[in-house]
Amino acid sequence: MERSSISSLILGFFIFIGLSSLGYFVSTAFLKTKDMERTVIVKGLSEKEVLANIVIMPIKISQTGNDFEALSKKTNSDTTQIIEFLKQNGIKEEDISLGSTLVVDKMANEYSNQEFSMRYLASRVINIYSSEVEKVRSLTGKLSELSQKGILFKTDDYDTKIEYIFTKLNDIKPSMIEEATANAREVAEKFAQDSNSKLGKIKRATQGQVEMNSRDKNSEHIKTLRVVATVEYYLND
Repeated sequence: MERSSISSLILGFFIFIGLSSLGYFVSTAFLKTKDMERTVIVKGLSEKEVLANIVIMPIKISQTGNDFEALSKKTNSDTTQIIEFLKQNGIKEEDISLGSTLVVDKMANEYSNQEFSMRYLASRVINIYSSEVEKVRSLTGKLSELSQKGILFKTDDYDTKIEYIFTKLNDIKPSMIEEATANAREVAEKFAQDSNSKLGKIKRATQGQVEMNSRDKNSEHIKTLRVVATVEYYLND
């Protein structure tokens, strides 16, 4: 019985030594593999300038008066003249929409003790939504003709800002991603060459969001698109 216990103890000792050695070699092999894994992370860029394909242009009529009925007639008359002006300059009727007329009675405010020379303020927005961007842009230089007819309005102000939109991003996004990825590979190959290595397979890659901004404040209709691809490559000796 005693000899059996001694044999079991010896056997257990050698098993422990064996497992410990195996664990050491496995651990050493893992560390060596990690030491041999070399990578490089690079970024590739693709930029394009595109023209907006949609324009939204609000024209806001503003009139004041003391005679409510006369003010309403004036607002309707101005609306008719503006719409006719837009049509004469090539704007399609289906691209024009009208907002409701808003009339403010300044004397209806019971908390105001201020005296007003004009009691009523009427406003209305005529909105253009069009794919003919250049045609709408050309209107901005002609709107002074409306002022000469006694029509008070404003456009491209803080509450009537002209918007230029590009809606075809999905059509060119794949080619931009391809270009950014190719640019990243070019950078990685140059790095590998300089470090006396060979570029291996891609370990991981991420594509950033496509950024869209106006080129500058005076060219809101020109959009700059930008996409960045981040790619990690293996380096081989």
